[in-house]
Amino acid sequence: MCIHASAFSQGCSDAGFCTAESFKPNTVIINNTDSVGTNNSDVLKNTFKISLSTGTADRNIAIYGANIEYSRILTENLGINIKLTSLSQSGKEHSTANLSDIYINGNYKFNNLLNFSIGVKLPLNNANEKKGTTPLPMDYQSSLGTIDAIAGVAFVHNKLKIVVATQQPITQNNNSFLQTDHDSTSEFYSFQSTNKYIRKGDVLLRVAYMIPIGKKIIITPSVLPIYHLQNDKYTNFVGERKTIDGSEGLTLNGNLVLEYHPNQKNGFEISFGTPFITRKVRPDGLTRKYVLAVEYKYNF
Repeated sequence: MCIHASAFSQGCSDAGFCTAESFKPNTVIINNTDSVGTNNSDVLKNTFKISLSTGTADRNIAIYGANIEYSRILTENLGINIKLTSLSQSGKEHSTANLSDIYINGNYKFNNLLNFSIGVKLPLNNANEKKGTTPLPMDYQSSLGTIDAIAGVAFVHNKLKIVVATQQPITQNNNSFLQTDHDSTSEFYSFQSTNKYIRKGDVLLRVAYMIPIGKKIIITPSVLPIYHLQNDKYTNFVGERKTIDGSEGLTLNGNLVLEYHPNQKNGFEISFGTPFITRKVRPDGLTRKYVLAVEYKYNF
């Protein structure tokens, strides 16, 4: 995320925690079928999901993602969610495709209003993919390359959902990209250096409201402010640790989700996200003009 433009957003599907099952705008506490009016006694305890997404990133890099996900209701108050993600990027000078991360989250239903979640993001690469022997910027990495702790709480009352959550890096990645390795004619010359990159954590607040349209369709608009808590850092070509000024700050996204549930077992979803406010500098490669995703869900 290293561009000085207001038309881009944090690509939250990459960072992870805003698309964690409990933190999504349209997920009701533990019960994976409450949103379509199913009685608790009829809840199907297993859910399998597959989703595809696309977006446009900085410098017109095309982004394509594919995820698979499994959720299990273990008890009336406890559930678990596991998600495997992948990402491909296609730009002017280079294209990449790779597995991204595994997310493991546990959800605890405290009462009918509150749900607590805690989890971890495990990277499937070290965020140092190269073009030949030359390291690529974070914009061409499929993962942040960090082990992250994820925690949050969701409040649901009737059709209103409010989420507060945080994602904090426990380890850092091995990215070694330096802008100074490239001349001014290269696409990569305009990217922010991230050699020995130190990425700080994020917190989010999501406010969503579910609007049923008949018995099988739900529309859920939401607003999603994400605050990057501190400026990130990198090490320059002479070994000096440098602060990336402007990388701390607010990204404010708007999201819209359309769900269709033909029956208790099957569900389809289309979601769209775009920014209203962005941070000045975003070196972690999560820049997005928009994200559009489609998802199929099977309960059993």
